[in-house]
Amino acid sequence: MTIIETASPNFDERTLPVTMIVLHYTGMVDAASALERLCDPAAKVSAHYLIDEDGTVHRLVAEDKRAWHAGASCWRRIEDVNSASVGIELVNPGHEHGYRDFAEPQVDALVGLVAEIKERHGITRGNVVGHSDIAPTRKQDPGELFPWHRLARLRLALPRPTRNLLDPMWTDAGFLIALERFGYDVKDKLAAVVAFQRRYRPELIDGEIDGECRSILLALLLPKPQGDD
Repeated sequence: MTIIETASPNFDERTLPVTMIVLHYTGMVDAASALERLCDPAAKVSAHYLIDEDGTVHRLVAEDKRAWHAGASCWRRIEDVNSASVGIELVNPGHEHGYRDFAEPQVDALVGLVAEIKERHGITRGNVVGHSDIAPTRKQDPGELFPWHRLARLRLALPRPTRNLLDPMWTDAGFLIALERFGYDVKDKLAAVVAFQRRYRPELIDGEIDGECRSILLALLLPKPQGDD
């Protein structure tokens, strides 16, 4: 993989080992605008990598440094997600500027990059997450069009469970307890459920806890969730 060094000054030192990969979309009109912002000292934001729609990969921050991509966030009780993660930005205009499917060359490059990072740091599939997973009250990227199944089929992310689903008939409170156990911050119930649906049931994002949501979450909590094949 060819990587273009495009250094950003926006980083500091890690205080935690790398245990996560966080995927974002840029939410800007084009790659040039995104790179300018991610490299602007005044903006105080960055990521470790940016992948353009043609598959070009830019390295903005070295992986041993703490990039500033996650903001206020939490995953599996880790609140300094920046210190514990590698952040990857995917060029896409996002929901505010004409959200669209992610380009094939871009996804191909992402698959290779995630595989390398995951292997390098021993990251588990459950810790390859989207920005909306770690910041459900603030973010919705990479969004419902992101092809998580491409990563899941290669064991680079958790699959959407589709086999042997069983509704545990949890109460809403029980579902939220299970969702927190899985990794989400559930202080805002609606935001947490919407984020879960955006990731694992993107065709219906209504914030309602139903039998399908309960069945999917139960399967994800089991040792070997099956699906996305």
